[in-house]
Amino acid sequence: MIVFEIVIALLFVGALLSILAQRWSLPYPALLALAGAGLALIPDVPSVALDPELALTLFVAPVLLDAAFDSSPRDLRDNWRQITGLALLAVGLTVAAVALVARAFVPGLPWTAAIALGAIVAPPDAAAATAVLKQLPLPRRLIVILEGESLFNDASALLIYRAAVATALTGSFSGSTALLLLAASSLGSVLLGLVLARVVLWALIRVDHPATAVLLQFLSTFAVWILAERLHLSGIITVVVFGIAASRSAPARTPARLRVPTNAVWEVLVFVLNVLAFILVGLQLGPILQRLSQGQLASHVAAAAAVCAAVILVRVAWVMLYELSAGWLRVRFAAGRGKPARHPSKRAAVLVAWCGMRGTVTLAAALALPVGSATEAAFPERDFILFVAYCVVLVTLVLQGITLSPLIRWLALEDDRVLEREVLLARRALAEAGLAALNGEGDSDEAWLRRKYELRMRRFDDDTSAAPPAAADGQHPTRRALEAERRALSSLRARGVIGDDAFHRVEEELDWAELNADAKLS
Repeated sequence: MIVFEIVIALLFVGALLSILAQRWSLPYPALLALAGAGLALIPDVPSVALDPELALTLFVAPVLLDAAFDSSPRDLRDNWRQITGLALLAVGLTVAAVALVARAFVPGLPWTAAIALGAIVAPPDAAAATAVLKQLPLPRRLIVILEGESLFNDASALLIYRAAVATALTGSFSGSTALLLLAASSLGSVLLGLVLARVVLWALIRVDHPATAVLLQFLSTFAVWILAERLHLSGIITVVVFGIAASRSAPARTPARLRVPTNAVWEVLVFVLNVLAFILVGLQLGPILQRLSQGQLASHVAAAAAVCAAVILVRVAWVMLYELSAGWLRVRFAAGRGKPARHPSKRAAVLVAWCGMRGTVTLAAALALPVGSATEAAFPERDFILFVAYCVVLVTLVLQGITLSPLIRWLALEDDRVLEREVLLARRALAEAGLAALNGEGDSDEAWLRRKYELRMRRFDDDTSAAPPAAADGQHPTRRALEAERRALSSLRARGVIGDDAFHRVEEELDWAELNADAKLS
């Protein structure tokens, strides 16, 4: 009971910290990290052991799906060079640098454990950065690059992490076999994600009850991950592909009365999972700190400081190196094309280099390390890795998160207003589509309202369930106009005229308009 009470109290604290973070323009995970560290220092706090196999499923699957569903293939395609460099090359360099640093401070640390530590701390958390960035006027491409990086660097880092953990536990590794298995697993995961997106969406659109639909969406997220893992495929790749594929067809097939509560509940779910991750790590760090002597604690702190420096400096070095070579890359890859490749300015590159905060995925991967049992050996130096991983999360969130707003003001970056222009373009196109759908409409509002109230009175008299009167084609003009607007909006996104951020913003406006119309027509 005491653990439940602690969790409830800390969820409340997490809500208060989120309010403070919004007022102070700070990423709320930075305050959660401080709260988790404070929890670890409280004596006699009970330790909570989470099943390692549950950690990734519980914390990573919903976060990955949420990011994948909101991603814009058009924007990812336009910025693929920057995103690929950060998500693959920067992650690989970070893993290597962290492994070397960890081995230097702990010579007895196995290479597999050192690589696992590198993979755990390699992927930045875009949510921590965008929580601040979206409150400030910035070039839209910066947020696109950071969100795209976060989506794919989670996958690349966790694939390395899985290979390192499996090698550490089995003691065997074959490079050629691993590459073949990775290729087969990646292809199978992509195909499975595409198939499951169709199957799950086919089933969900037949559910009309909002609460049931939301619950089934959550369950399907975990089911996709678990099924992929049971088939020895990559749950990470499967969930990402599943989310991207579902996002292309779900909006046109999901009514507003289901989408509005779903979006609200998903936002709450991701927030709660963030809070729980910091709570669980804090509860596990307490016993680890109590077992360490002063000498061991000093050694761990020194190693953690060195790893934090490596994580930050590798990202800064990679982004600056890319910026210096951007001119050559632009000429090399844009040859023969109609327009040159775009890349962030030097000031924007500085901001991207500093947006390397680690968050929930790092914590989940650290919690997922095997703790040891009667049938399974504990992961080598698990306590050390968990300690260092949390220090990296704490330092990057606090140091970089708190200084992010002052840095943005100092850089004086200007908003390119791309998103606003796309939203205005979409609104105009939707207004034209709605007007075209109403052309030739003969019924006046007054006549329709009179028939509506007459029918409602008859319904009360004879207790029938007749619907309000409709137009000649069986559909009220308001609904016809809204459907025309939705088709126009989907067409704009499909043709790449607007990105997914503009699409979702205007879609939300249409959802509320549809709910308002349904209330008036009911």
